[in-house]
Formats: sequence, structure tokens, C-alpha cells
Amino acid sequence: MDQASSETERIAGAGGAAVLEAFVVDVNGIARGKWVPADRIAEVMRKGIALPRSVYALDVWGCDVAEAGLAVGTGDPDGICLPVPGSLLPVTWLTRPTTQVLLHMQERDGTPFYGDPRHVLARVLARYAEAGLTPVVAAELEFYLIDRRRTPRDPVSPPFSNEGRWQGWQTQVLSIAELHSFEPVLADIFTACERQGVPADTVVRENGPGQYEVNLKHVADALAAADHAFLLKRIVRGVARRHGWDATFMAKPYGHLAGSGMHVHMSVLDRQGRNIMAEANGAPSDALRHAVGGVLATMPDSMLLMAPHANSYRRLCPGTHAPTNITWGFDNRTASVRVIVAGEATRLEHRVAGADCNPYLAMAGILAGALHGLGRAIAPPPPIEREERSGHPELPFNWDDALDAFEASPVMADYLGADYQKLFAATKWQEQSEFRRRVTDVEYDAYLQSV
Repeated sequence: MDQASSETERIAGAGGAAVLEAFVVDVNGIARGKWVPADRIAEVMRKGIALPRSVYALDVWGCDVAEAGLAVGTGDPDGICLPVPGSLLPVTWLTRPTTQVLLHMQERDGTPFYGDPRHVLARVLARYAEAGLTPVVAAELEFYLIDRRRTPRDPVSPPFSNEGRWQGWQTQVLSIAELHSFEPVLADIFTACERQGVPADTVVRENGPGQYEVNLKHVADALAAADHAFLLKRIVRGVARRHGWDATFMAKPYGHLAGSGMHVHMSVLDRQGRNIMAEANGAPSDALRHAVGGVLATMPDSMLLMAPHANSYRRLCPGTHAPTNITWGFDNRTASVRVIVAGEATRLEHRVAGADCNPYLAMAGILAGALHGLGRAIAPPPPIEREERSGHPELPFNWDDALDAFEASPVMADYLGADYQKLFAATKWQEQSEFRRRVTDVEYDAYLQSV
């Protein structure tokens, strides 16, 4: 069946929908778009819809970012948003029958709009294609199920069990009993993944109360892998809400408990489909080391893509399995890059990104670093053998340093595009400025009457 016939079947299958949810993915990985009457599904699939180009330069609160140059003083023109092939899919968690479609924006002349994060990743992948290489990518996403009842004094707490008998603060890592307690919501997450073509693999109970991790299967299409990660986040939030809970992908919702990461696994295939990260005998190759060298060398530059928010930096602290130094090691979960030697499946696992990142941009940064290393044969430092911090360069530990490094990076300008580098940095500077204007409860508690 050709692609056109497949899409025709999808449209016919959406005939029972009451509404079409059509959206793009903005700079922060937030879905933004509109609801369209179901009788216009065929029209949208054929012609797309118009959205303002400035939708890609909104801060996390949804405010225009003036310095990005897409809204203020431009007349705020539209771009044409076309359907991503195969993305017309059922939404299983809403009350009325709903179908969704993921869109990407083009200019009026048909060229990709530079501000679309999908096109930023596609730009990096074009560089791989030029080199005759194909990345194979998968994400592992951690998240917390949380109680929907929140107050200023108690903004986040674990959910009650399905039976409503208890609210557990235990960590219970890898507990099968915990999977049983929350089986209805987890089962519905996997059902939704199946309906939307998201290749969910395993689920485990993680280190925090109400924290879980869903692993996605590897695919030889990094753009599809980013779509899968984005759609998984939508599914988890939507299904949790349907069950009376919320879900959060904040990097550090509990200050004293485990944070949530997005670990990215990647290998690279040559034109013959062979994994260049493994020798014929299964040993790690020079190409693997060069990819690791490039990822480590560009880690400060790409840090803002992995940790894009103020809360992101609370996750990166010693003793929590979150990396703190620019290191790598074989099967070492305390390193920023963990190398997994598994014959044809030999790969690297990038462990820096928080679950709060935009998957398209985080993957673009990781893949750019790896290709940078492959092209320049960058040798990594010696691997660490245990948890080691002394003598190794530190990751940027605050938003300011990450912003400065990203904004000044010629590598990020080269791979992501200088225009997008400016857009992303402008968004983050505006968000940081808003945080600086807000006084926290901790500051009032510490200083209001004591200094």
C-alpha cells in the first residue's frame, strides 16, 4: 500500500471523530494548535492549516518572545502547517471521540521554516545522510504520577493507590507490586501507545514515589524517535488525567528525591546497514570512541538543550544517578555517557537530558555532537570505572552558564542554524528574566523577618 492510500485509510478511519486536534511542537516541546471540526479532516490532511510563525517562539508561559524576532514588529505572519505523514491518530483519553495530527511548518515557498524544532533535527539528520550515515535512536523517559489536589504549601505529592487505601512515599524501585497497584493507568498508557504507533517497550518502577520509566524501542529514524518521545509525554499526561491523577515530566518535582531524565540511546549505521560503533568481532570501534569524544566536547555547548529550564539544574546533583561531570564509561550509570557493548547493538547512552527537555532539540544536540566527533576523529579522555568526580570537568550547573555556552557556540550555530540558536537563546533569556522578578517562598521564609 502506498503512502497516499495509507493516509486515505487513516482519514476514513477517523470518520467517527467529533473533532481533529491539529498541533505543532514549540520551542519548549509544548503542543500548540487548534481544534478543527471533524468534517474538515480531509481538507486539513490535503492543505494543512495556517498558524502564526511566532507560535514557535513563545516562552513556557505562552508569551511572545520579542527578541526572537518572529512577532513584534513583523506583522505576525502565518506559516503553512502540513501534516506529518502517518500522524493522523486516535486520542484515547478524551471524553468525545478525537483524532490528532502532528504538523510541521513550511514557508510560503515550500521551504522548511527554520523555527520548527522538527526541522532543526531534520537539518542535523541531513548532515548524517550526506556522510552516508543513519542514526538509530531510542529514548527512555521518566515521570511522576502525582495527586491532582494541590495547595501552595503542598504543590506535589504521590498519588493514592488505585484502591484509594494508601498514599505511598516509598521509593520501591523495580517493585512489581507497585506496577500492580497502578496497573489500570499503566495498561491504558500502553494501549494508547499501541493505537498511536508509539513503540513502547518496558515499564519499570523508578526511584521516587510514584515515579515510573517507559522505554521506547530503537528506530533507524531519529525524527520518528523524537516524535515517539513527544507523543509518549502527551499520552502519559492525558491517560493519567483520565484516571484522576496528574503526571509530570519536571526534572526535579521533589527537591529531596530522584529527578526525572530522558536517556537517549544511539548507534550509527553505514550505507550497508552495519553499526559503525562495533568492530566485526563485536569490540567497541574507533568510531564509537570518536562519537563519544564529540558528544563530550560539545556537552557544555548543548547543555541548554538538555536542561532548558530553571528546575532542570536541580536534578544534576551527586549521589542521584544524574551526571555531574563530563565523563564516559563502559556500563557506568554515574557517567554522562554510558557505553553499552552488545555486539551489533553496541551503542552509547546519553544520560544528561532531563525529562523536561524538548525531545527534538535534545536529540539534535546529541546527534550533532556525535557527528562532530566522527568528522574530526575526536578522541575522548580515558573512561571512568566507578563514580568519579575529582579531576573531571563539570557540567554547567546553572542556567546562566548554559545559556552563555549555547549562545556563543559555533558548533551549535553550524548544526542547528544561527537563526535557531538566536531564537532558542532569546526564549531562555526571557524566561530567566521572569524568574528573577519572582520572589520565592524560601526567600520569604529565610529573610523576611531575619535580616
